[in-house]
Amino acid sequence: MSGTVHVIGAGLAGLACAVALSAAGRDVVVYEAAGHAGGRCRSFRDSTLDRVIDNGNHLVMRGNTALLRYLDTIGARGHLAGGEAVFPFLDLGDGSRWTVRPSAGPLPWWTMVPERRVPGTRPTDYLGGLRLARAGKRETVADCLADRPQIFSRLWEPLAVAALNTSAEEGAARLLWPVLSRTFLRGASYCRPFVARDGLSETFVAPALAKLAGQGSQIRFGSRLKAIGRAGDRVHTLGFAQQDVALGDDDSVVLAVPNTAAHQLLEDLVPAFPHRAIVNAHFRLESPIALPGNSPFLGVVGGTAQWLFVRHDVVSVTVSAADSLAAHPNDEIARILWRDVAAALGRDRTTIPPVRIINEHRATIAQTPAVAGRRPPPETALANLFLAGDWTDTGIPATIEGAVQSGHTAAKMLLSMRKPV
Repeated sequence: MSGTVHVIGAGLAGLACAVALSAAGRDVVVYEAAGHAGGRCRSFRDSTLDRVIDNGNHLVMRGNTALLRYLDTIGARGHLAGGEAVFPFLDLGDGSRWTVRPSAGPLPWWTMVPERRVPGTRPTDYLGGLRLARAGKRETVADCLADRPQIFSRLWEPLAVAALNTSAEEGAARLLWPVLSRTFLRGASYCRPFVARDGLSETFVAPALAKLAGQGSQIRFGSRLKAIGRAGDRVHTLGFAQQDVALGDDDSVVLAVPNTAAHQLLEDLVPAFPHRAIVNAHFRLESPIALPGNSPFLGVVGGTAQWLFVRHDVVSVTVSAADSLAAHPNDEIARILWRDVAAALGRDRTTIPPVRIINEHRATIAQTPAVAGRRPPPETALANLFLAGDWTDTGIPATIEGAVQSGHTAAKMLLSMRKPV
């Protein structure tokens, strides 16, 4: 079929969908309410730090195939900085440090080597991860894995909270399984970590906008969708704040906006989900530093901070499932997190350096078993309307991998339509 595809939202889901459709020769118009693309995945220059910082920290794994395919399409894989499959951790409770080093290939012989696994664990402890593959719809991560406290607190729980942005006691076990099966269970090459070398916008967003512009697609910023007009089982009008856009007989719509916005537009088709917060703190130090082993990140347990990332002289801290922390004033958040950073880096905890706190109160949907069972598919009751977003039913957590995968799925479904809708 032909016709214009109207993509609502220029986050990663919308961009991935638009790039795929444009590459297939479709006419695409992208509408974005904000004055910039990327949604929560963006970079900006902060006046307090006088540095370009990311809105949040994202670790890309070699097993994130949808995300890497997207980067290949927009010519941006080279913007990633990668390393070996090495995952350093620190326990602030007792000061112990260790490194998880998966072995090559799917046979996990690394669990037989004490220096490559979590201290105090046995090889059989890692077999517990296989329980996730047969977890019931109502089971949480803790239900499946909390019976072995050492590996739970030092590996399973940090991975689960980072992937699900939901506590292990609440997080859906079935959503964590694809994370493990696509990365750690496939061996070192699939869990090689990558970070955006120069920033999220420079890696995931700007190249996509350039690609779309080069293919003749339109991108309209400052275009907030206020209403979706229907006629029978079709969308026939898009009501923006500035104007209405009438759809042609062959036109289609991909709604790639956050869950809350999608629910407001389609209350009968999209459920409203509870959300969880993510807090990021960016500290500018007096000079560039390196983490142990020159790793770009460090996993932290036993404190409030969960992951530390370093880019030149900026140390960034991420705390997921952070509703409790997010309720504090920013200066209190800075004090709490700097205490952990100082302990990890051997710095003076009483002197807090310049800091920027970014508090995303609705960072992702709460990925509980109840919510996971209600995530909507990309197709809707309206024949020419599709959904995309990390909150849709991708089968994986609401991450940037999930966002891109959802955009690709919506594009594939739309392209498979053989006749006007």
